[in-house]
Amino acid sequence: MSVQDTIKNQVTSHKVVLYMKGSPDFPQCGFSANAVNILRACGVDNPFTVNVLEEPEIRQGIKQYANWPTIPQLYVNGEFVGGSDIMTEMFQSGELKQMLG
Repeated sequence: MSVQDTIKNQVTSHKVVLYMKGSPDFPQCGFSANAVNILRACGVDNPFTVNVLEEPEIRQGIKQYANWPTIPQLYVNGEFVGGSDIMTEMFQSGELKQMLG
């Protein structure tokens, strides 16, 4: 299975997927911490997460998969939502909570 196939399988077999640096309990960058805090504020306590620091092939592959250069990356129902900045905007507008509801 290729890296792209692995990523596709992850984002399509879980409702909420977050590619991040670190883990939800120990994020390794401020943007990943922000993403986890936003998901928790929206009522998502256990998203499927992938620590890209432990999986370098996923770290590179996910950037190509969504054509998005930065991490974290959020997927909901198999669709790419965005990174930390987009998540913040969507959270503030209420759009993200509605999407996750």
